[in-house]
Amino acid sequence: MRDNGLGNRVFTSYADILDHCCHAWNTLSDRAWRIMSIGLRSWACRF
Repeated sequence: MRDNGLGNRVFTSYADILDHCCHAWNTLSDRAWRIMSIGLRSWACRF
C-alpha cells in the first residue's frame, strides 16, 4: 500500500494533485483483496 504513486513527488498544480490522487484511489479500489487480506490477519482482530 505504500507504493501508491504519491510519495516523493512535486506537483505542479492542484489539478495535478487531484489526478494523481484519483489514480491512486482507483488503483487501490481495484485491489480490494489487499485490504481484505490485511483485515483478516490475526493481529488486526485485536483492535
